[in-house]
Amino acid sequence: MTIRVLLADDQALLRATFRILIDSCEDMTVVGEASDGAEALELTRDHHPDIVLMDIRMPGTDGLAATSAICADPELAATRVLILTTFETEDYVAQALRAGASGFLGKDVTADTLLAGLRTVASGEALLSPAATRTLITNFLMSPALDAHLAPPERLSELTGREREVMGLAAEGRSNTEIAEILTLSPLTVRTHIHRAMTKLGARDRAQLVVIAYQTGLAQAAPPAP
Repeated sequence: MTIRVLLADDQALLRATFRILIDSCEDMTVVGEASDGAEALELTRDHHPDIVLMDIRMPGTDGLAATSAICADPELAATRVLILTTFETEDYVAQALRAGASGFLGKDVTADTLLAGLRTVASGEALLSPAATRTLITNFLMSPALDAHLAPPERLSELTGREREVMGLAAEGRSNTEIAEILTLSPLTVRTHIHRAMTKLGARDRAQLVVIAYQTGLAQAAPPAP
C-alpha cells in the first residue's frame, strides 16, 4: 500500500524538499501541500491522507490547532499527524500529544529517520524522538495541569495480565521487537496485544496508550535528574 502524505509547512522551499524526498520512495506519495493550519485542515478533509506532516509555527492557524481539529474529526479517524518542528520544547510536546499527534520529531533529523518515522506512524505506532520522550515522561504526564484523563485507572481491569505487561513496556518507549525479546513472544503477538489494549481503552494510537499507562499508574515516571 502507498502511504499518502500531506505536507503542512509555511516554508515553500522546505515543502518542495520534503515532496522530492517522499515522492522518491516507492511506498509513499505526497497528495497535497498546505502553507498554514487552516489550509492543512481543509486539504486533509479533501484528500484523507494517511499522515499529515505538520509544522507547529505557521501564520494564522498554527499546527497545534490544526492537529487538534484533525484528530477530533470522526471522519478523519484514519489520518495520523506527525509533528516536525525546530522547536522541540516541553510545552510544544505536551500540546502536540494532548492534541492527538501520533509522532513528534525535530527538524534536525536525517532524511532516513524522517522516512522511517512516516512509515512507523503509518503502521499505527507512536513516534517520539528521545528528547520528546524524556519531556513526555518527566513533565507532560506528571503535570497537575493535565486535566484530560483518557481513561480512569479502573479501566485497566479490562486488560489481561499480558496486555498490561506489554502496555507497560510500550510506555517505557520499547519497540515491538524489544518487547518480544523481553517476553519471549513474536513481534506479531506483541502487536496484537497492543492493539487489543488500545481497543479496550479507547486509545486512538500507541501514543495515547502510553499516556494512559502513566495516567492510570500502570507505568511510573522516574523523577527528573537534578
